[in-house]
Amino acid sequence: MVTSESVMASPSDVASDQRWLWFIIILLLALQTALIVGLQRSRLKITRARQALCASRDALEEQVKARTESLHNTNDQLYQEIGRHEATELLLRETQEYLHSIINSMPSIIIGVSHRGFITHWNAAAEKRCDIPAEQALRQHILDVYPTLPIQSATIAETINAGTPYITENFQELYSGDTRFCDLTIYPLIAAQSIGAVIRIDDVTMRVRVENMMIQNEKMLSLGELAAGMAHEINNPLSTILHGVQNIYRRTSPELPANQVAAHSLGLELDALQQYFADRKVSQFLEDIREAGERSADIVTNMLDFSRHSNQRPQPYDLGHVISHGISLLKAEPSPLPDLVVDIDQSVPDLIGCAAEIQQVLLNLVRNAAQALGPNLDNQAKIFIQLQQKDDNAILTVKDNGPGMPEEVTRHIFEPFFTTKEIGLGTGLGLSVSYFIITEHHGGSISVNSTLGEGTEFVITLPLSKPATESTHNSAHQASPE
Repeated sequence: MVTSESVMASPSDVASDQRWLWFIIILLLALQTALIVGLQRSRLKITRARQALCASRDALEEQVKARTESLHNTNDQLYQEIGRHEATELLLRETQEYLHSIINSMPSIIIGVSHRGFITHWNAAAEKRCDIPAEQALRQHILDVYPTLPIQSATIAETINAGTPYITENFQELYSGDTRFCDLTIYPLIAAQSIGAVIRIDDVTMRVRVENMMIQNEKMLSLGELAAGMAHEINNPLSTILHGVQNIYRRTSPELPANQVAAHSLGLELDALQQYFADRKVSQFLEDIREAGERSADIVTNMLDFSRHSNQRPQPYDLGHVISHGISLLKAEPSPLPDLVVDIDQSVPDLIGCAAEIQQVLLNLVRNAAQALGPNLDNQAKIFIQLQQKDDNAILTVKDNGPGMPEEVTRHIFEPFFTTKEIGLGTGLGLSVSYFIITEHHGGSISVNSTLGEGTEFVITLPLSKPATESTHNSAHQASPE
């Protein structure tokens, strides 16, 4: 049983319990205060951290904004640069196409080659000349594609190394059956990417022909003066020779009384002398001398005709009648003639000039045609003579179906002293005098067309309404034949 003493606590114990209770309360209050202070500090730290985070976020946003603006500016610059690049590329492409168009439009052959001679460019003129497209010619060697060029691979390399152009003038090429003259120039090309050259080929056939015409004109002028001087120098001794032969005939003729008297005083018989001349062929020698002298006189006459103008006054003449009369003279000659096919337009009106000179030209052309056909004439050998009117001109054509002439002969056919005949059979003055008569005396023109194996054709053009005046006769040689 619990006693009252055990139930009832002592006052000291109660006081101790109260002290502990207050201690615990104070401790709890301290802990609460410390907790509140810690929480307050944590809140302040969180607030400061939040503020710092917001500041960092704002700064980062500013940086992102600045970077974004910078990126936009960079993109804009990039787009502008791309646009300028595209415009530049388009301009370069247009310029390249324009330059290619210029090069391809040029009549000159333009070929780009490398240092070793391999083709890097091939223009349209080169395609046409060699009949090889650019796609096939590129990267091929120049001499494999264009083997007729008068150069070697070493020439290209030497030209590039020397740095000076290489030029070859007037080399000949056979193009479509026709001989053409060309100039070739190699220009060294030194670029940063590669080293090569540009080959340029120009067709100068027309220039060469004009130069030949000018040279021919100078020949006509100089040889005309030479012919005049030679003719005068030869004419004096030639006249003496012919006069001497004529006197020998006269002084030995038994028909002259003076010869009979002189022979009788010397005890000579002129008939016996004539027989001696016949037996020893002295008469034949004299006849040969006379024929050679007359032939020389004809040459001198042609030379004088070539060097000076005719003194005959121009008169009206019927060209058809002149042709008919000339044919009659030809048929009367002992030399055989081929078949003459004559076509004369009788409606051609009279011309003004010298009929004898025109007949001389016609006889010369027909005789040359007969000689070209050869002595052994057959039924196929023919000479065609035609007269017709075209506009205000009379056209006289002399054509044969003989062997024809090569181009190098036709180019010089009207030059003085040029002949294809053997020595002693021709002087080379016939056609040059004919050319002079037609062009200078009658204000016309004469040309030749010839094809090997097909024949030769001479075409004479004479004006109907333009008489050969004295001023025309006194004019200098202004034209030369082709």
